[in-house]
Amino acid sequence: MQLLSRMMRYGLMAMVAMSTFGLLALMAAYLYLAPGFPSIEALKDVRLQVPLRIYSHDGALIAEYGKWKRTPMQYHEVPELLTQAVLAAEDDRFFEHPGVDYQGILRAVYHLLKTGERGQGGSTITMQVARNFFLSREKTYARKLNEIFLALEIEGELSKEEILELYLNKIFLGHRAYGFAAAAEVYYGKPLDMLDTAQLAMLAGLPKAPSRYNPIVNPERALTRRNYVLGRLHQLGAIDDISYELALAAPVTAERHGKVVELEAPYVAEMVRVEMIQQYGDAAYTSGLNVYTTLDTRLQRAANTALRRSMLGYDRRHGYRGAEAHLELPEDAGVEQWQQLLADAKKGPVGELQAGLVVALEEQAAYVYTRNDELLRIEWAGLNWARAHINENRTGPKRSRADEILKPGDVIRYDISDEGYWQLAQIPEVAGALVSLRPNDGAVQSLVGGFDFYQSNFNRVIQAERQPGSNFKPFVYSAALEKGFTAASLINDAPVVFDDAELEGAWRPENYSGKFYGPTRLREALVRSRNLVSIRLLRSSGIRFTLNHVARFGFDTKRLPRDLSLALGSASITPYQLVRGYATFANGGYLIEPYFIQRIEDMNGQKIMQTNPLRACPECEYSLSKAALLAEEALAEGTPNMNASEEYTLSEEVIPVEENTLVTMDGDMITGIEEEIPLIDVPEIRLAERTVSLQNIYLMNSMMQDVVLRGTGRRALALGRKDLAGKTGTTNEQRDAWFSGFNQGVVTTAWVGFDSPRPLGGRETGSRAALPMWVDYMRSALEGVPEYRLEQPPGMVTVRIDPESGTLAAPDNPDAIFETFRQENVPEARQQVDVNLNMGTDMDMDGEMSTSTPTEDSG
Repeated sequence: MQLLSRMMRYGLMAMVAMSTFGLLALMAAYLYLAPGFPSIEALKDVRLQVPLRIYSHDGALIAEYGKWKRTPMQYHEVPELLTQAVLAAEDDRFFEHPGVDYQGILRAVYHLLKTGERGQGGSTITMQVARNFFLSREKTYARKLNEIFLALEIEGELSKEEILELYLNKIFLGHRAYGFAAAAEVYYGKPLDMLDTAQLAMLAGLPKAPSRYNPIVNPERALTRRNYVLGRLHQLGAIDDISYELALAAPVTAERHGKVVELEAPYVAEMVRVEMIQQYGDAAYTSGLNVYTTLDTRLQRAANTALRRSMLGYDRRHGYRGAEAHLELPEDAGVEQWQQLLADAKKGPVGELQAGLVVALEEQAAYVYTRNDELLRIEWAGLNWARAHINENRTGPKRSRADEILKPGDVIRYDISDEGYWQLAQIPEVAGALVSLRPNDGAVQSLVGGFDFYQSNFNRVIQAERQPGSNFKPFVYSAALEKGFTAASLINDAPVVFDDAELEGAWRPENYSGKFYGPTRLREALVRSRNLVSIRLLRSSGIRFTLNHVARFGFDTKRLPRDLSLALGSASITPYQLVRGYATFANGGYLIEPYFIQRIEDMNGQKIMQTNPLRACPECEYSLSKAALLAEEALAEGTPNMNASEEYTLSEEVIPVEENTLVTMDGDMITGIEEEIPLIDVPEIRLAERTVSLQNIYLMNSMMQDVVLRGTGRRALALGRKDLAGKTGTTNEQRDAWFSGFNQGVVTTAWVGFDSPRPLGGRETGSRAALPMWVDYMRSALEGVPEYRLEQPPGMVTVRIDPESGTLAAPDNPDAIFETFRQENVPEARQQVDVNLNMGTDMDMDGEMSTSTPTEDSG
């Protein structure tokens, strides 16, 4: 008995000694390791690596850039059933233990003693957070000890909910998905709150081993793991019997999904990405920035459609170039062989054009097998356009049989016609661009830089510097009006020859038609796009004067030619620069700065940048109430330095100001009027500078409206509106085709040409190649928008003139027409306003002749 008592006492002493030694060892280990521990405070302000996301103005996702797919969620946003499933699978005593679960550790120790091998187990969610944020995944006792100590420290600094939120957002779940919200999108293409019980259980089973239990790669193992999680939920009472049985019977529905891109605008997405990298460096890819562009989803889709329809229309006018490839079809080939042949061809979609394999022909029909395992029948209506392409001006004769166009084994492209039937197509060789702005502040409403970004990421809107041809003439005419010319000034449309030592021969510019029309009023010269009138007009105005005036539209005069070819648009200009210039015509004479980023938010939705654009406001020159309204609009858009809870009011009093005086916001004052009047909490806005007089703008708008009503822009009449103005442009040999047009609400430029400049074809002028794209787009842009009436500004007079002489008409003249003039420029009866009928050699050119090839435009 005494022996037993002594043994028990020694045993107890040994246990105490061992425990004391163990505690001392743990304390020593802690003191040794603690100096190397990271600060737990970092977890309170943890910055998860979240991709860059780009959206339209109205919230449609355009693009996502970044290595990690992650959508952080706050704890209260996580479905309760998912939290229960994760705890059931990973750590059901999470809310009970202090960060380290001694029961789990004892089980792991028992397994080690029993088998001699390290097994899974013992890691709590808090320990996993410690490992995922601070430690490596190597399996060593030292790492495990670090994990335990860090877990205890984490529990002392953060609440259980905070720890679980970090875990649910950080854990890797396969296929680049970090966190459960991202995994829901990757595996099911849905947000977490739309998943059913079986799907939530599937995700909850992934943390143990994402590669082993991946439902896409290993559906059988994943199903076993899912059912285990469901069993644990049922065992813990989180789901009832019926829910458990239904979830067990549910099939595996996981598929690989990407973040759903809701709006196709890759050219703008790339512009934003470049801008973000310039501002934030590589951190832009991981900081969770959400960039909201100025794009309008509806208008961007309309722009995509208009450009592609225009490119395909040009392509069909110039004939079929043949199949992309030809494959030998075995005589007894079936679906499996077709499928393999098409896969081997590696022809992915381009734009909306899909690839298909011709497998059989009828007399006037073709059967095409598609990558979607469908067999399409293309009727003759979808084939008969395909004459052989010979060159830009010639196609072969009409064909009458399908086998004259296609052969079985041809790999071709197809699409759906406007009438709804399948038709043969081909990837266009021609290129195009379209850009549309809101003229009052320069917001980019839509931008398409080519047929397909993934075929060619060259952004022709901002990178293609091309000759605009007569699309540039309105700026030359505007300068002439400032010089004293009028819309009724007569300029001689007659042959002219320039000799220059630097030229190999004489320069003999011509009109597109090759004809000459004699004395022509300026309005008619612009409407008919007369080249020789433009050249004489530029020479009479002076090149230096004209360049100075053109600068008022935002053009860099250092990049413009200083010779008479400027009148014909020989400069190299991008569509982005050109549409900015036309915006000044559209907004009443103000120079704005185009912009495409509206605001930037961090991953928590906090605004970190808001664009505060220059705003054109003609009414602000005369009305304080309009300035206040503009300030309220700026507030609604979130312009910086505003308190959204404040109200902004102003008197309705209208205060006249001198012509061209700017009303600007200066602190709490509006200046630019006779006396400063204090405002009540008016937010800071930026008013654009008026650079062109309202009288000049009115006359140019009126003349360009006539271009649409009865000139080279007549195709725009298809829109059935009277408030449209614009100008066509076609360069030498039809290498570039343009149309720029506007009303007060929208300004748009369309361009068509080849990337390596070559002729488009003899009839491919701006009115035929580019204007249909513009019309197609503007049909959507102007839908539901009321017509704007062009108000005649002060200082203008409308009188009857003789259309032949441009002078005041006699009362009995039956051919008299109305024309508008500045008061100081009203012509007198029977006196020629401009007598520049013949060009002398002593007139000041203010520049040198150039050896560059001039351009000419279509009529």
